Amino acid sequence: MVSRRGTAVTLGSLALVVSSVLWAPAGQAHPGGDGSLTCSGTAHGSYDPPLTLRSQDSRIHADVRYSCTDGPGRNAPATSSFDAVAPSASCVSLSDATGTEVVRYADGGRSVIVIDGTTARAATGLTVVQSGRVTEGRGAGHFVRRTVTSYFRQLPPECLGSGLRSTQSSVELEILP
Repeated sequence: MVSRRGTAVTLGSLALVVSSVLWAPAGQAHPGGDGSLTCSGTAHGSYDPPLTLRSQDSRIHADVRYSCTDGPGRNAPATSSFDAVAPSASCVSLSDATGTEVVRYADGGRSVIVIDGTTARAATGLTVVQSGRVTEGRGAGHFVRRTVTSYFRQLPPECLGSGLRSTQSSVELEILP
């Protein structure tokens, strides 16, 4: 005969096993049931040719380190590589940039994102809001909003001379439901 305490221990153990099988570990965040995912991180970006006060065609590359979440308490690191072409980029504006971001999640999954819309504004820095769609991998078919903010208290002196070759920025990536 099994005591009440033995029954409680057995049921508790069973609940732990079931929850361990059904629950995805924090290191494996992926789009939630509605496909949404939010990532926050920092980027190191470079510009070729360097940005000046004069608008010009520029190629942009950024390496990004993210922390992604698809729900409360479910966070995971991710990295990405972002490449874009901006036909009119300067230290104070960026418009019509199109590009691709490949996000690699800690569990080996990935999302390929095509950016096809960009708006920018300058104040105490340059904030760029990009829109696009996930074309492959996690969240395929979902719309994306990507916000990149580069802060500076005054215009970087490189903008007046040889040009701004690189920046550090904060990045918010949202795969929308």
